[in-house]
Amino acid sequence: MTVLLERVTVRTAALLPDEPLDLLEFERVYGPLPAIDARLLDAIEASGLTGRGGAGFPTARKLRAVRAAGRAIVVGNGTEGEPASLKDKALLDRNPHLVIDGALVAADLVRSKRIVLAVGRDRSTRQTLETALAERRDAGRVSVAAAPDRFVAGEESALVHWLNGGESKPTATPPRPFERGVDGRPTLVQNVETLANIALIARRGATWFRGAGTSDEPGTVLATVGGAVSRPGVVEVPLGVPLADLFALCGGLTEPAQAYLVGGYFGRWVAASDELLLSRKSLAGVGGTLGARVVVALGGRSCGVVETARVVAFGAAQSAGQCGPCVFGLRALADRLEELARGGARAPGAFAHLERLEGQIARRGACAHPDGVLGFVRSAVQVFEREFALHRAGGCSAVDRRPVLPAPGRIGAWR
Repeated sequence: MTVLLERVTVRTAALLPDEPLDLLEFERVYGPLPAIDARLLDAIEASGLTGRGGAGFPTARKLRAVRAAGRAIVVGNGTEGEPASLKDKALLDRNPHLVIDGALVAADLVRSKRIVLAVGRDRSTRQTLETALAERRDAGRVSVAAAPDRFVAGEESALVHWLNGGESKPTATPPRPFERGVDGRPTLVQNVETLANIALIARRGATWFRGAGTSDEPGTVLATVGGAVSRPGVVEVPLGVPLADLFALCGGLTEPAQAYLVGGYFGRWVAASDELLLSRKSLAGVGGTLGARVVVALGGRSCGVVETARVVAFGAAQSAGQCGPCVFGLRALADRLEELARGGARAPGAFAHLERLEGQIARRGACAHPDGVLGFVRSAVQVFEREFALHRAGGCSAVDRRPVLPAPGRIGAWR
């Protein structure tokens, strides 16, 4: 079941309107931007806003570093290479002007004259953004770029490398993009949801922003909810909300869940529990990670081993081909998991091989991709311990083997 986009009404919604907004309607709902000066940096810092792309780096700290470097370029990252996430697409499709406002505000703060909004190669999203820019008189310094649809292409060094004419593959750091990025200039790379929040803080202030979420993790976020729910889709919720509330907003679970995938394909499987919250602190307590706030409920009729094998095969195919642990290690990992998923005579040996592969892959990659896939597998082995044992014995508990997690088969270009 591929994660589909559905509208869910949320009382706290500030980022995601029920319907797409043109410029006139957007201005009626949000009002004009105030004059921007350096004092806004203090407000963003006081708000506690962190990057919404997955890493969660303090936004004000990044803004200050780029501002201090000078001659900056701003890149809004809406590439969304994560197959299970639709949050950036939902935001750009429904509220493009809030993202554009945020990019303009960020550019003013870091004294930039050039803004690039990078999206995937979904034609409709690009057209929506270009139409929104054409409505405005203040968007002369903004351009749109359609980046390759690869899993690692949205990593900030990969995106910068592609904008500089190279392949969309991660590059060695340092230097970081904020030190030397597009055209060799200091570059602010921010997820489009982060930019939208900057525009909201500019209008409404830090206190308003902290009116949602928790004291440690303030604000609302966009989460993509999928799997065994009645209406999979994107919802806007405060950080710290129970995962059970996310499922309720999406019509409730269609069957009891055995596990949740939280954070996407660089995220972790965690055992289903009513105690879990959508927060870094709560998820860290069970070995999970918030990531890009993908939350997928795996129903009891499905097989966690089969789903894990499918995702790892996708991850291996998405290798940038820059190091042995990624090229050979991930392929071997995918092959062993496929053998386990089939549950044949080779399954026991395949499981034993997983531990040896971990030692050959962990912390040896040229970028974070191998370790991200490896962390996903580790969590599966822990959460689906009984299912792995059943597969080693040639069995499987699944009643329904239809795919739950999206794993695109087509491999896109690097340019």
